[in-house]
This record gives sequence, C-alpha cells and structure tokens, in this order.
Amino acid sequence: MHTYTSRVNQNHIIINILFVTWFESPLLLTPVLNESPMPSLDVATLQAYLSPPRSQSLTHSRFLRAPFRQHSTHLSKSANLDEAVVTLSSLSSPEPYTDALHACISAKSLHHGQKIHSLILSNPKLRRDPKLLTKLITLFSVCRRLDLARKLFHDAKDSTFLTEEVWAAMAIAFSRNGSPREALAAYVDMLCSFVAPPGDFSISVALKVCAEVKDLRFGRGVHAQIVKRRRKVDQVVENALLRLYMERGSLEDARKVFDGMSERNIVTWNSLVSVLSKKVRVHEMFNLFRKMQEERIGFSWATLTTILPACSRVAALLTGKEIHAQVVKSSERPDVPLLNSLMDMYGKCGEVVYARSIFDEMLNKDLTSWNIMLNSYAINGDIEEEIKLFDTMIESGVAPDGITFVALLSGCSDTGFTEYGLSLFERMKGEFRVSPALEHYACLVDILGRAGRIQEAVKVIESMPFKPSGSVWGSLLNSCRLHGNVSVGEIAAKELFVLESLNPGNYVMVSNLYADAKMWDKVDKIREVMKQRGIKKEAGCSWVQVKDKIQIFVAGGGYEFRSSDEYKKLWLELQEAIERLGYAPDTRVVLHDVDEATKVNWVCGHSERLATSYSLIHTGEGVPIRVTKNLRVCGDCHAWMKIVSQVTGRVIILRDTKRFHHFADGLCSCKDYW
Repeated sequence: MHTYTSRVNQNHIIINILFVTWFESPLLLTPVLNESPMPSLDVATLQAYLSPPRSQSLTHSRFLRAPFRQHSTHLSKSANLDEAVVTLSSLSSPEPYTDALHACISAKSLHHGQKIHSLILSNPKLRRDPKLLTKLITLFSVCRRLDLARKLFHDAKDSTFLTEEVWAAMAIAFSRNGSPREALAAYVDMLCSFVAPPGDFSISVALKVCAEVKDLRFGRGVHAQIVKRRRKVDQVVENALLRLYMERGSLEDARKVFDGMSERNIVTWNSLVSVLSKKVRVHEMFNLFRKMQEERIGFSWATLTTILPACSRVAALLTGKEIHAQVVKSSERPDVPLLNSLMDMYGKCGEVVYARSIFDEMLNKDLTSWNIMLNSYAINGDIEEEIKLFDTMIESGVAPDGITFVALLSGCSDTGFTEYGLSLFERMKGEFRVSPALEHYACLVDILGRAGRIQEAVKVIESMPFKPSGSVWGSLLNSCRLHGNVSVGEIAAKELFVLESLNPGNYVMVSNLYADAKMWDKVDKIREVMKQRGIKKEAGCSWVQVKDKIQIFVAGGGYEFRSSDEYKKLWLELQEAIERLGYAPDTRVVLHDVDEATKVNWVCGHSERLATSYSLIHTGEGVPIRVTKNLRVCGDCHAWMKIVSQVTGRVIILRDTKRFHHFADGLCSCKDYW
C-alpha cells in the first residue's frame, strides 16, 4: 500500500482509506502515515483526522498528529478551517482543538480562532485546559490583538490550571506587541505564583526580553535564578544569556558563560562572533573564528557575512583575506550576501581591483552588488570607472535606486565632476524616476560648493522640498572653508549650532574658517563657546593592521613608540630626505596662540603620521601601508604623506571619514581635490 501511494503521488482517496484503516489498526499504519509526505488536505481527510479514533492508543496524539502539524497551513489554504470548526463542534477531546488552533496561528486567522474559542468556552472541560489557553494567547498575540490575549489571561489568572507555559505565552505576547516591560512584570508575577523554580523556556523568554529592553540588572537577576536551580542549563538558555551579556557590552561575563558551557552549537559561536563584530573587536573575533575551526565547528556563510563588516570598518585587509581564503577552500558555492560582503570589504580596504574581480565572477548579482561596486569606485576616487560601470548597469537592464545615486553623486563631488553630477541629478528625477532624498540634496550642495559655486548651493538649499539637515549645512560650511567665504559660512554655522549643538566637528570647521581668514578674535570666541558648552574636540585617531594585530595611535600620544630608537632613527632619516625636497610643516592647521616650535611638534604628532611611521618600521619593503583615520586628514599630513611616498618608494593608502587617498611617487589619487 505504501509503494502504491507513492506511485500515485499520495492521492487523496488513498490517504482517506489509510485513515479509516488506521482507526482499525493504528499500530500497523502509523509508520506509513508518518513517513509519507502529507498532501494538501481535503474535507474528507480532515473529518477523518478530527474524528476520535476507535482505538484509544496514544499513537493518535503522539505520532499521527505530527505530520498534520507540519502542514497546518494547508488547512487555511484549502479553506478547511471552516470545515474544522464545524467538525470540532461535535468533539470534546482537546487534541483536535489544539491542532486546529495551531493551524489558525500558522495562518494568522483570528476569525476562525475566535470561533474555536467560542466552542472551547461552551465546554467546561476544555475551558480549563492549559494547552488550549496557551494556544489561544499565542493566536491573539500573532494577530496583534494583545487586548484579547490580556483579557483571556487575566480571566484565568486566579485559576489553579494556569501553568508556567501559559505565563510564558503571555510574556511572549507582551514582547511581540511592543510591551516588553509588561513581559518582565508577567515573569515576576509568575515567580510569585509558583513554589518551584522557573523552567528553561520561561527563563529564555525573560532573558530575550532583557536583551530587548537593555536591562542588564534584571538579566543578572535571572542569571542568579539559573545558578540557584543547580541543574544542567539548557543550551537555549545559555545562548540567550550569552547574547544578553554580549549586547550590553559585558564581555567578561559573556566569556565566562561561553567558557562554562558544556556544549556549544553553531548558534552559540555565531552569537559571540556577531557581537564581537558589532563591537569591532576584530582580533578577538578572528581568534574565536580560528578556534571554531580547531574544534571543527562547521561555520555557515552567515558566520562569514557577520565577520566581514568588522574587517571593513577597521580596514583589516589581512583578516578579510583569510576569510576569503576560507570561502575559496570550501566546496560550497558562496551565496550572494557573502560575495557582496567580500566585495564591500575589499572596496573599503582600498583594494578596488580585488572587489571588481569578485563582482565580475559573480554568476548572480543583485542591486546591492552593483551599488557596492559603484560605492567602492566612489570612495577610492575612480569616477571614470564608476561612470563606466553605471552605464553597463543600465545597459544590463538593472534599475538604479536612491543608494545608486548617492554613490554616483558623492563620487562626482569628491573628484570635481561638477557638470556630470548636475546632469545626473536631473536624470535621476526624470529618466530614472527616483525621487531625490535629503542625502541626494546634500551631495548636490557639496558638488556645487566644492566647485566654488557657493551661491548656487545656497539656492539649492532654499528651494529643496525638505528641511535642511546637518549634513546639508555641513557640506555648505566645508565648501565655505575651502573657498574662504566667511559670510555664507557663518550662516551655515548658525544653523549647525542649532541642529547639532554638541557636534565638535562643526565648531572645529568654523574655527578653521576663521583661522584661514586670520580672524583670531573669532577663533578665540569659538573656543570659548566650546568650553562653556563642555564640548571637546574629538581626538585624532589612526590605526594600522600589522600581521594579525590592530595598532592604534592617538594624536599627540604614542610616547613609548616615539621614544624608541627605531622611531628616532626613522624620523631623522625621513626629515632629512623630505626637507631636501622642500617640505616644511604647515603650522596653520594647529592653534595660533602657541610658539612655532610647539606648533611643529603638534603637527608631527598627528596620528596618521605615527601610524605611517610604525608601518614603515614593521612591514617589509614593497608592502603597501594602510592607515585608517577617524577624522579628515589635515592639509599638512596630506602633503607629508605625498612626499614620504616619494622618498620611501612605498604606496600609502589612507582612509579618512570621507574617502581614500592613494599616495604613490609623490602624488595622491585625489589630485589634491578634497
């Protein structure tokens, strides 16, 4: 019979015969029914299933219902929920009701669920069944009717049949419907209602809610309950506890939980890797990944997709390449999100050629793939290749979106492609029917402002259909600084001091505007305003990856490194070489009210110079130096890096907050347009 049913593709008639036969001999046909894939259910099959079996064998509830639960959505798809309600009205056993409610939950059918609820209320025995109560609360919560779930729960709250599962279902309902604090309150009420310690499921729910509301204190209390129970902790609970500590930045506690776990599944490892990635703890993150390999924990593409963004943020190219090697070694074909992450990593590490090779080899590309490649060209200053790729994209029939045009317009802004940028903005609106957003107008203001067309940039701001944001006024202020337009710059600064009153970058930019104009009294006034408001200039910070370690340098810091013999020797050799070529520090980039020697010392202590010097000492000849900085590079450091690349014969790749600068043979890829 089993062979025959397979041959006719589980014809409904055969399935119905199987059910009738099962009622006569359940132990004989249970394996057949459980091993056979279930078809979409017809009315006869449903009625046969919901009718009580002649044999009272436990097989009915334990085995036969499993495949139906897996296919509960078929009840809704074949309009059988109406039939189920009719059939249930003549039944008193709770099991068919449980499965019918499960189908309602899968289909999010509040209408049918409420009909079944009415049938349950009419039966005193069913009304007190905790499993049915749990299912009803879950149904109401997934249907976004928290009011019904809450009423049902409170009506039964004083009853003796209120089990821990019911409490947990209500807590989940609160959390799912935007009331996480009520979920924690329900958990506390449950603790007060039971003598026995809470179970693993309730604890895992509480921990997930703690992570959601960022309540580490409550979470520690739940952790104390886990310890107090003195029994083996479920892996789901351990994973929830681990994620809570990691997301709240309590890494030491998280590591203790992780190290104390008796078993670690892929979810456990991915949780730790994911949070280390978010915290940009690249060294720890990659060491953990290596340990996963040592313990033969199979990683998924999602694991690698989690790691790569951290490599992108700190330009950890060596780590990113090791991840790429794992992809190449794998026998599985990488998915599109992973290839996109790899491409993004290479682009943000200044390796556009690698990014393009991945792009060209992708069998399937989505819009994100095109946008990442376009942005890689933009931030690395290769506008010609970006435009070519955009033309290819359009010829391929791929429709651009708003992100596409942000990449293109910012590329035009950084490279001085003013006319192309202006025409592209118009094409975006007309030809491609993409409505400009605030970020597109910010790019347009930047394009005009950098080209010295300040008044046109002002007209764009005045006519745009949005209230100008800080980024828009910031673009205008920076353009005014570049072109010495103090009057318009003051207007932009006034707006910025309202919109972003605590952003130190705005004060520094307007101070530089005044300093370039030698308006020292106004420079002092800005410094006084910053002091009164408690605003401190953000310290310049740069970092490089040497081997598998990230070395960080802060402006004016690095005393131990600067005191070393190897640094002093390098510095003297560099100074002699660059001075012979006519270099002298431009001290206009530092404070005006200190002596010249102090100014020179401060300029020479900028973080990007320290990071570059460290790399010159600790990397081999011919190896490109890669520096990442948290602020824009200053004019003097830009000039210094150009000439250092010339005298050392080394390629220096600097990524600041705006773009990449590729220094080689005394030149920069930005062509001094930045």
